[in-house]
Amino acid sequence: MSQLNNLIKPLVIVLSLSVLVSVSLPINAQDSAAKPADPPGRDCISQSSIRDYQVLDDSNLIVSAGGKRKYHVQLSRRAMGLRSHWQIGFRSPTGRICGGMGEVIVGDGFGRTEAIRTTSIRQVDEDQLDGLLVRFGKKDPDFEQTPVQKEVDGAEVEELD
Repeated sequence: MSQLNNLIKPLVIVLSLSVLVSVSLPINAQDSAAKPADPPGRDCISQSSIRDYQVLDDSNLIVSAGGKRKYHVQLSRRAMGLRSHWQIGFRSPTGRICGGMGEVIVGDGFGRTEAIRTTSIRQVDEDQLDGLLVRFGKKDPDFEQTPVQKEVDGAEVEELD
């Protein structure tokens, strides 16, 4: 009886563990399937990697970072005169500029500065960058409009009965 008792204990333990593992696997699979990818506009830029910027309008910028990466940065409100300023800065307590967690600092050249929170930062590829530049009037579209066809005199068609 003691040998049977010694075999039952490990068998019960193995069965219990296999039930726990089989129950936990679907839950973990559901959790990872239900977890959405990062929402659009949630990219971040390392503050030290920022190299250049291009103003699209008073609340949109294209920021160039290291590795030839480009980001579309949307501000929480308009920055009056952003297009006419020679220099802007970026500030974040973590050193990473993210949507909702970073600020663009705009100076007026006379010592006054204005801090405007970023609402969205999204990395863009070359096609998306071209689309943004066209949308904000910074670049002409690449395609040519087809010319309107002119009517040709003397090319009437006569119907026969």
